[in-house]
Amino acid sequence: MDITRRTVFIAGATSGIGRELARRFAAAGSTVVIGGRRTDLLDRLAAEGFATVPIDVTDQDSVDGARDTILHSHPGLDTIVTMSGIGVPEDLRDPAHFDAAHRTIDTNLLGTIRVIDAFTPHLIGRGSGTVITVTSGIGFLPFPVMPTYAASKAGVHAYSEALRAQLDGTGIEVTELVPPAVATTPEQLLRNPRALELTAFATEVMELLGADPTPREILVEGVLMHRWAERDGTYDELVAQRSQALAMLPGRG
Repeated sequence: MDITRRTVFIAGATSGIGRELARRFAAAGSTVVIGGRRTDLLDRLAAEGFATVPIDVTDQDSVDGARDTILHSHPGLDTIVTMSGIGVPEDLRDPAHFDAAHRTIDTNLLGTIRVIDAFTPHLIGRGSGTVITVTSGIGFLPFPVMPTYAASKAGVHAYSEALRAQLDGTGIEVTELVPPAVATTPEQLLRNPRALELTAFATEVMELLGADPTPREILVEGVLMHRWAERDGTYDELVAQRSQALAMLPGRG
């Protein structure tokens, strides 16, 4: 994938990994449109020179409106990145967790589908392009404290595989970005010393994206233990280790 001359829309790039990848694409020479819900953050990114558009991936009208705005101003759009996502702890012994589960699925899985559906006709019409979905190492090696997040990301993985098969022959590539834990702030790195530092992660991602052909899955070194745990026979041991974090839930200590 030539990352130097793409026209990229990243849904959910006002902070964290999405914002860093937007900056990396732009630094490489691509045109980037950033979408997000928070207008204050969009304003800051617009001041950096990015094109921006408000979008709430849980709202179909918002998604459709963002699509129309982007295609009007950037008719050569050829790359979509579905970065929007949320993840919260849930206690499955408490039925009140369902509200969090519903929000997570609506954002992470259905939000991904809404964005892809909105732009697929455009990409098919131009006969080429790339869809980059964003999953997680947790989609392959669950973190039991965040069960619906894991389920949503596993769902995006399966959807990506099916999307790739259905778009075969259209000229559209489907690539899945699979981050491990990434510290997007110094405070997060202090809380989780095993997390990858954001700039190092982004550098590795952009190198993989720039490969020819583009990998079906963008797997940085730090996520391989998650992705291949079942194959390597370490799955049960690692899930048991990660289950120790359940003690952090209220009433579980």
